[in-house]
Amino acid sequence: MENFKDLVQVRRSHRKFTEEEISAEDVRLILRAGLMSPTSKSQRAWHFVVVDDKTDIEKIADAKDMGSQFIKGAPLAVVVLGDPLQNDCWVEDGSIAAFAMQLQAEDLGLGSCWAQMRGRGLSDGTSADTLIRGILDIPENMSCLCVLAFGHKADERKPQNEDRLKWENVHAGKY
Repeated sequence: MENFKDLVQVRRSHRKFTEEEISAEDVRLILRAGLMSPTSKSQRAWHFVVVDDKTDIEKIADAKDMGSQFIKGAPLAVVVLGDPLQNDCWVEDGSIAAFAMQLQAEDLGLGSCWAQMRGRGLSDGTSADTLIRGILDIPENMSCLCVLAFGHKADERKPQNEDRLKWENVHAGKY
């Protein structure tokens, strides 16, 4: 990508991926972006679980009732975790890291999509957090914020439309 202005305009969520694997170098660069992201008090307390096992990816996609089935088509998922007792900003820190990874993926020409898991689950009351913790042997103290699906894009999306930006939601000085 030539510049950041273009990168943020073309980055869109992709829920359809080809079966092509992501190179180890690209995975490393995606994780590097997350590891370099800013955190509260420079705690860097987030954890990322990299999942490329198809069976585990399918189980993770079923951890909530709606909005995560697209994960099944991804060759790679990254689970973003934090410890709420260690870091009161774990949600914010994990969100920044997740988006940094998504921007890096876009810069590499890869697609990505965020699946919210915190506060989500199945209609029987089972939390996505509990299910994902069981699938990936995650310690009890860790909570799952989201799962990022990554892959080579199988669809095309138009860049963000500059004319549809909601400038009316920006307030100068006071609301």
